[in-house]
Amino acid sequence: MERDTFTIDAADQVLGRLATKVAVLLRGKHHPGFLLHVDKGAIVLVKNAQHMKITGNKLVQKKYYRHSGYLGGIKEKPLGKVMEKNPTEALRKAVWGMLPKNRLRAEQIKRLKIEA
Repeated sequence: MERDTFTIDAADQVLGRLATKVAVLLRGKHHPGFLLHVDKGAIVLVKNAQHMKITGNKLVQKKYYRHSGYLGGIKEKPLGKVMEKNPTEALRKAVWGMLPKNRLRAEQIKRLKIEA
């Protein structure tokens, strides 16, 4: 199957709205023959991820959590630190959360290429 390729410029686009556009393309919902169980999504290239807009106080208030598995092992990192260290990770996490929670998600996220 031949996949479409879309290039999106992330400069001056809001993080969440950009993530929804990318998730729709990765799932293949832009095709008229969309089926839930068939992966017909496109390849998406996102450029200028470091120039995305973050609205409101999300840079300080939004936190990403992870847990080590040990008691008291929860770690948190605000969006501002994630953006300064690796701006592509914020977009990847937003798109990851919008994809379906099944076996197709791992295959679909592989077709997302983000350039800072």
